[in-house]
Amino acid sequence: MRVIVGLAAVVACLLAFAGPAQAGLKPTSGTAPIGMRGFLLRADEPKRDAFSRTPSFAWSPVRGALRYEFQLSTSSVFSDSGILYSDANVRSPAVSVPISLPWITGKPYALYGRVRVVLRKRVTPWSAPYGFNMRWPSIPQPLSTYPGLLRWAPVEGATGYDVWLLDARKVFSVNTNVADQREYYTFHQSSFWTSTVHWRVRAVRTLYGERKNALPAVSYGPWSSVYTAVNPPFAIGPLGATATVSDVISDAAVSPAHRLMPAFVYSGNRSIFDDSEELYRVYVFTDSDCVNVVYRGAIVGGPAYAPRPLGPLALPKTAADLAKARSLYLKDGDEGKTYAADGLVVRTTESDPPASAGEGKSGGSDGGTSESSAATGGKAGSGTSIPEEQTKPGAPVDLWDTDQWPRGGYFWTVLPVEATAPDEFETFLLGAAAKGATTLELGSIAGLVPGDSLTIGTGSNAETAKVLSISGTTVTLSSALVNTHATDEPVERASGQLVYRDLELAQEACADGRVMRFGKQSAPALAANGAPFASGLSPTGRLIAASTGSAAFYGPPLVAWAPALGADAYEVHWSKSLYPFRAEASGKGGSVGLQTPSTSATLPLRPGTWFYRVRGINFSVPGGASRMSWSNSVKLTVTKPRFVVVK
Repeated sequence: MRVIVGLAAVVACLLAFAGPAQAGLKPTSGTAPIGMRGFLLRADEPKRDAFSRTPSFAWSPVRGALRYEFQLSTSSVFSDSGILYSDANVRSPAVSVPISLPWITGKPYALYGRVRVVLRKRVTPWSAPYGFNMRWPSIPQPLSTYPGLLRWAPVEGATGYDVWLLDARKVFSVNTNVADQREYYTFHQSSFWTSTVHWRVRAVRTLYGERKNALPAVSYGPWSSVYTAVNPPFAIGPLGATATVSDVISDAAVSPAHRLMPAFVYSGNRSIFDDSEELYRVYVFTDSDCVNVVYRGAIVGGPAYAPRPLGPLALPKTAADLAKARSLYLKDGDEGKTYAADGLVVRTTESDPPASAGEGKSGGSDGGTSESSAATGGKAGSGTSIPEEQTKPGAPVDLWDTDQWPRGGYFWTVLPVEATAPDEFETFLLGAAAKGATTLELGSIAGLVPGDSLTIGTGSNAETAKVLSISGTTVTLSSALVNTHATDEPVERASGQLVYRDLELAQEACADGRVMRFGKQSAPALAANGAPFASGLSPTGRLIAASTGSAAFYGPPLVAWAPALGADAYEVHWSKSLYPFRAEASGKGGSVGLQTPSTSATLPLRPGTWFYRVRGINFSVPGGASRMSWSNSVKLTVTKPRFVVVK
């Protein structure tokens, strides 16, 4: 006898058969799933066992699966201490791992994945471990460049680079693919110091996201071979902008948008007063009048400036220190007292504190689109696996993406800087100072800074002491007084710190035409040849990768993307409409979209037609974790379950 079951029975049947038609599913025999493999963009990629960035994983679907359980481990036996990530509620035969894995290799493998199936009445054994390694895809190779600048090809999976200056015996870190040669040029521009620079570089991968065991937070690629940069004699003439350089080069002839924070190249050494100067500072502005500054470069002596998160150089503080600096390579440290031409204090962006991953999570720029994620009423950026306290080492030496180039962009100029002796300083004691005292009450402290040396008293009773710190009108000395001093005795500066001052205003340099414009924009790629990088279960029960733009999936599809240069993490939004794009909640407390340090994500989509987009998040931008440009929106179709009539 044939009967039509009720709704509850239909649902039970649906669960038993995992929803789609069963033609492509493997028979259920209680055995472990087979065919596990890793992939970067699509599940039909050739099988491989090494990846430069965190892969996704897929396996052959199993008939009757309610769900899958997945584990990732550093141990092939999956001991508790080796588990990196686990998910007990995988609804498709493909899983995205929301952590960034380090570069790590083993014999034969350092990392392992496995999966098992939860059926209606039992759980299958675990699959055989799938072993793989994480490895840099290449060693950084040098690219064409300009005097005073080092440049190399970006490495996929790297979040930064270490640069080793062999002659200067120094290693420093950068977030981009360029580095200036400030150690060689600052206070010695002769060819003896600058003509030949020997250097090496290696890729660095800093990890973000929560991991269950203590893998290293940073991993490294190998050092390159020794490269040699040859510089011509320092150019003499008026100081002016030449080019902006990163993964691309923009100058007066060509102006592509930059995907990485660029270096700034200039030529000449003469100020508007026609004097030859040996120090320079780059400024970046949002306006063509060069009034609203968004980036302040460090003071350098070379013909190029590239941001360093752990700079700047420790500039000489006294005339004696300056004399010594002309015969040695400067170390990193404090620039000292630096001022603009109008007397305002200047602090380089390289000295700013780092931005945390949690800053800037309230939405950010919408990448030039007309609709904002805030319009959904949800909280953008929630549902992330990135702990808010995570930071990128060093200062946030990057810039926000601009509107579509060339509509939006930045303006930069370079100014000459001069080291000058401090102004005269004279005051008096407000109160008596006994022998052995370490503090003084002064009538004025204007212009006095820690490190200055003071002459206290007159005649045979005079003595010199160094300022340690200043609080109000109280000065703390680095050593105790030898003599006793009465109220009103004179106090003068015996020697003070050098002052570094811009010799002109940026707005005047730009008005004179010594300004250059550039754009910055990077977005991940979500599709190729019209087909999205999407994988999942087909309506007929097969594991598929989209081959056209009209591919349909049963259940949550896994989407991947080619990485955006400069991105430390990513944000994914999805919408029922292409325009206006109204991002929907992810189901986690009403939050909008999701964040991941990986380059893939499983989208929790209901049946229907959807549009999704991805943008990078850059932890190196001043003000916090800044959103980068949105990718183009891509369409996905999710099919409805197929109900059946059973006996």
